[in-house]
Amino acid sequence: MTDTAFFCALSHEGVLAVRGPDAAKFLQGQLTCNLNYLSAERSSLGARCTPKGRMQSSFRILGEGDGYLLALARELLEGQQADLKKYAVFSKSAIGDESDRWARFGLAGGDTALVTLGLDLPQEPDRVARAGELLAVRLSDGRAELWAPAGQAESIRGRLAAQLSEAPLERWLLAQVRAGIGQVFGSTRELFIPQMINLQALGGVSFKKGCYTGQEIVARMQYLGKLKRRLHRLSLVDVGQTALPAPGVELFSPVHGSSVGEVVLAAPAEQGIELLAVLQEDAAADGRIYLGSPDGLPLTPLDLPYTLDADKEIQR
Repeated sequence: MTDTAFFCALSHEGVLAVRGPDAAKFLQGQLTCNLNYLSAERSSLGARCTPKGRMQSSFRILGEGDGYLLALARELLEGQQADLKKYAVFSKSAIGDESDRWARFGLAGGDTALVTLGLDLPQEPDRVARAGELLAVRLSDGRAELWAPAGQAESIRGRLAAQLSEAPLERWLLAQVRAGIGQVFGSTRELFIPQMINLQALGGVSFKKGCYTGQEIVARMQYLGKLKRRLHRLSLVDVGQTALPAPGVELFSPVHGSSVGEVVLAAPAEQGIELLAVLQEDAAADGRIYLGSPDGLPLTPLDLPYTLDADKEIQR
C-alpha cells in the first residue's frame, strides 16, 4: 500500500437532502455547524446531537439547489431522515434520501483529474468547486470528494480511471484515519459528544451560532474544559490474521479496571492496522492501551496531523 494517487467510490455513505424555503432556518436549530458560513463555494463538517450533546450522526454538508445535502454513514440515514421529519412538521422543509441521485468518489492526488472535468478546486479545506452538475469538495488533508449525478457515474468513473488507479474503500478510510477525521457509525450512535472526536478542531462546531439541540452541553464542555475523553490515533503492528476492529470496540488500560475508550474508525495499513479511538486522557497519557480486552493486542500511539486550540475553536 503506497501513498500514490488514487480514487474510489464512497459506497459507505448515503446522501440526506433537506430542501425548501425554511431548510436553512430548520437545520440551524438542529446541527452543530453554522449554516451562515456555507455558500456555493464552501461546505462544512457537522453533527446532529441529542439534547444531552451526544452525536446521532456526523456528516459533510453542502448547499445544492433549494437546500442542503448531508453525506453520512449509510446505516444512519433512515433513522435521521425519520427523526428530522418529526421536527420539520411545522417547517417549509422536505427531508428525503437522495443517495440514489448521487455518485460520490474520493480522490487522493487527483487535482489534475478534477481539472479535466472543469473543476478548479482551491486548496483551502472545505472549499467547493462546481462545473455544471458536478461538485468537488476539498478535505482538510488535501484529498477531495467528487459528487456527480448518478446517471453520470460510469462515465465519470471511466474518466477518472484513465488518470488514476482505482482503490478499495479501505484505502480512503486509512487516509481518513491519518487525517484524524472521526465519524459516527451505527454502532457508535449517541456514544460521543463532538469534542470527543475533535470535530470542533475541524470546523464542524460553531460556538457563536446560538441554540441548537445539545448546544448547552457542547458549549459547557468547551468553555469549562471538563472533557476527559478525546480522539487519538493508534496502530497495531504485525497483527497477522487479526480482524479489523469495528467502530465501538472497547479499549482497555491497566490505569482502570474497565473500558477506557472505543474505536471510532479503523483501516488496514502497510504494517498492520491504524485506527482512531476516543480514549480517557489519563489512559492515553499512560500509553498502555489494549484492543478488545485487558489482555488484548497492544496499541501504539501515533500523532494526529493537527493540534487543538480552544481559543481558536471558539471563534467560529
